[in-house]
Amino acid sequence: MKRVIGIGGIFFKCKDQAAVRSWYKKHLGIPTEDWGAVFPWRRHDKPEEETYTAWSPFKGDTKYLEPSQHDYMVNYQVEDLATLLVQLREEGVTIIGEVDESEFGKFGWILDPEGRKIELWEPPKP
Repeated sequence: MKRVIGIGGIFFKCKDQAAVRSWYKKHLGIPTEDWGAVFPWRRHDKPEEETYTAWSPFKGDTKYLEPSQHDYMVNYQVEDLATLLVQLREEGVTIIGEVDESEFGKFGWILDPEGRKIELWEPPKP
């Protein structure tokens, strides 16, 4: 089983979400919405599968990145979240909370050795 298959998202705290989104749109051409933007792509090993990477500036006081003290979080796409979380737990990795399942897929969270929160995302099946 592959573990990580791609970057699912990049999330970071900022003081002024509207100003940050506007700056990225003006200077880097990122077409942002109120929550952020998506970059669609196809998997190299499964080109028939289209997926995306999300980009989103969060309010500076968000609790979503906790317990990490860092101002950013990377979301990694995975193929089988349940199996991966079992393997990570067996390897001694800190698992945070319970798996969240919605129309956007399945989400789980872990901490790296320096306390950065990592989001693991299994996209919904096509």
